[in-house]
Amino acid sequence: MAPGSRRRQRAGAPVFLWVIVVAVMVLLYAPILVVAVYSFNGADSLVQLNGWSLQWYGQVFQDEQIRSSFAQSLQIAAISSVVSTVLGTAMAIGLRHATPWLRRLGGGSVLIRLISPETATAVALFLLLGLVQIPLSFVTVLIGHVALSLAFVVVIVRSRLVAIGPDIEDAAMDLGATPAKAVWLAVVPLLAPSILVSALLSFILSFGNFVTSFFLTGIGTTPLPLWIYSSLRFGVSPVVNALGMIMLALMIVVALVAALLLRWNSRRRS
Repeated sequence: MAPGSRRRQRAGAPVFLWVIVVAVMVLLYAPILVVAVYSFNGADSLVQLNGWSLQWYGQVFQDEQIRSSFAQSLQIAAISSVVSTVLGTAMAIGLRHATPWLRRLGGGSVLIRLISPETATAVALFLLLGLVQIPLSFVTVLIGHVALSLAFVVVIVRSRLVAIGPDIEDAAMDLGATPAKAVWLAVVPLLAPSILVSALLSFILSFGNFVTSFFLTGIGTTPLPLWIYSSLRFGVSPVVNALGMIMLALMIVVALVAALLLRWNSRRRS
């Protein structure tokens, strides 16, 4: 092959990769951009733009039902994030100290939960709650969201535990710490970044969850995704666009806070 042909091939490869990158970026962010633009539409239309206005954002904050659903989603996400993070971290640490057969059993059960369809899990929880005659309520939604996030927490924390290794605990116990204190004083601080990421992921999974909430929500509990779904049945309103952008902004703020905390933690330890 001539040198000129080889140069043309090497020059053509980055162009192809840039095309893929641009196509993926468009696929990911074009829908968000459309929603963002129409959330400031001055007209009650999802087809034509007629000036710019903040009226739809104003309606979001003025609507009592939207505020109530938003508050319920925040409560469910915050509580389920804390509960799933605590339980998942404890399970990850416990599996590390378990016997080999129990470690394999626990790891396999977590993997099965990860690959199980959310719809099947939600239906199973719905049938189980009906079997034991527990009425659907705020608590049942919370249980479903914890069950949804728990496996992700275990996987994230266990991966960090593998990187840490058992030497830290052994050194702490050699210095006189009990096994419990060795975990609390030596291992948990090193797990702080993974715990924070797990809590963030659990919050995001819970706040935007629809499937589990749909099957486990009872009377008097309407998380925000369910309110959006019920409103779409009567036609798409620009209010939904504004609400979607507010939800996205909240997720960005949560991610930024977590990133700042992680950066502060790394600086404090360096």
